[in-house]
Amino acid sequence: MARKKTSQVLPNPALQLGRATALPASPDEAVLDRVDNPHPDTNYVARFTMPEFTALCPITGQPDFAHFVIDYVPNKFLVESKSLKLYLNSFRNHGSFHEDCTVSIGKRLVSLLKPRWLRIGGYWYPRGGMPIDVFWQAGKLPNGVWVPDQGVAPYRGRG
Repeated sequence: MARKKTSQVLPNPALQLGRATALPASPDEAVLDRVDNPHPDTNYVARFTMPEFTALCPITGQPDFAHFVIDYVPNKFLVESKSLKLYLNSFRNHGSFHEDCTVSIGKRLVSLLKPRWLRIGGYWYPRGGMPIDVFWQAGKLPNGVWVPDQGVAPYRGRG
């Protein structure tokens, strides 16, 4: 019986996808890859959720934890997910305030992708008894595009 041929996608040597890649030492050293959007004529929302984001407090050196939700309406490019994971994880040993982490991630993605619209929600867990949630967006949401709620409950303390 003849075997059916299957198509195989070969790794693109220009991307981190498909090859071993070390965790970048810092966000500045991290490489974000983009790929062509196969549907540039269609408005749709792509969402990335990172419920275990970690950065360091620049004052105390203690870890700060957040739940990130990134929504965007692509134009010509998509962010390649492996490179995004490596970039976000590069903050683990990086000292930065909550606002700086959240906004700089959003700005870097906008610079790379030039999306029609992007929003990022950084839901930071409390330290010192106070959560800090940071929201940033760029562009204008196209008419008729459905964007679900980010689905992260506000911090309620004892409930």
